[in-house]
Amino acid sequence: MPWNNQGGDQPRNNDDKANSSPWGSPPKNDNPWNKDSRNTDPNNPWGSGPNPDLERIVRKAQDRLQNFKPGDLTPRVGAMLAGLLGLLWLASGFYTVDPNQVGLNLVFGRYVGKTAPGLNYNWPTPIGDVVKLNVTDRNSIDVGARGVPSISSVGEAPEESLMLTGDENIADVKFRVIWQIDPTRPEDFAFNIKNQAETIKAVAESAMREIVGRTQIQPLLTAERKVIEPAAQAAMQAILDSYHSGVTILQVQLLSVDPPPTVISAFRDVTAAQQDRSRFVNEAQAEANRIVPQARGEASQIQRAAEAYREQTVAEARGQTARYLKIFSEYKKAPDVTRERLYLETMERVLAAGDKIVLDRAGALPVLPLNPLQGAPTNAKPAGGQ
Repeated sequence: MPWNNQGGDQPRNNDDKANSSPWGSPPKNDNPWNKDSRNTDPNNPWGSGPNPDLERIVRKAQDRLQNFKPGDLTPRVGAMLAGLLGLLWLASGFYTVDPNQVGLNLVFGRYVGKTAPGLNYNWPTPIGDVVKLNVTDRNSIDVGARGVPSISSVGEAPEESLMLTGDENIADVKFRVIWQIDPTRPEDFAFNIKNQAETIKAVAESAMREIVGRTQIQPLLTAERKVIEPAAQAAMQAILDSYHSGVTILQVQLLSVDPPPTVISAFRDVTAAQQDRSRFVNEAQAEANRIVPQARGEASQIQRAAEAYREQTVAEARGQTARYLKIFSEYKKAPDVTRERLYLETMERVLAAGDKIVLDRAGALPVLPLNPLQGAPTNAKPAGGQ
């Protein structure tokens, strides 16, 4: 038999022939795994020295391998080996997907479906293949800067950051785009676009140049940043969706918006002058807000006082007119009495404001000091005084 020992060791009897195998049968009691009567050390099953039976078996195996020919392999053994190799090949199709990943199954290079995290199976190589994508990771791309985490250490890239504004000025715009793979369409990201990072960066720069080109330099340097960021994000997302790229733009961050370095000092002077103008205008407006209401209040007070004086004067004139008409009516009835009454009332009104002293007929002494009784100071001197 081809698998028997080619070195000339033939079975010694019929029992050996019955127990022979393709690899041959070692002599009885030649099993190196069993203890031998020649092994005197009970703690060492291999004996104190080299086991000649084991060496003999190894030597025979080497001889058989050296003398092996393809024709020596029987169909049954070949089928068993082929089946074993086939099972090993099929078992190599098992793979695992991490919690932050999605697996894309390919069969003969064609996409057939995606798999969730965990243990999955696909046809092994070369029939099948698996592409794993990190769909929950957030990625960032800097435009105008060279891969730096903060603006304090930005590396200059003027070919990316210098952009033309709407009023034909130049602005140095550095910004960051934060994006991730769309977990619902990862196959678009894997198969629809090539060089994904470069494509996203080119789209981001193009969208930002379009928005900056519609904006003037001064609003861009001051108040338009909060407007530019969402507008740029929407424009980038629209372009990437038209490509079926499977990319979601999460945020656009403007790192810095400055004039070009060669004219930045002049722009700073202009900005400082504009800030001073705004400050002076605000101070003047505050002063006007303080003075104008005060002046309006004073004007309203004067106007109301004038109106009150007018009403008072008119009322007094109307009262005197009515009094005169009543006196005239009485005068026509009794002229003498009315004339005397007018005289007495007039003297009463005139003398009421002066000091009065009552004297006797001789004119020597005052009979009654009227001023102290009336509570008024006396300034007149008695007749004959110094």
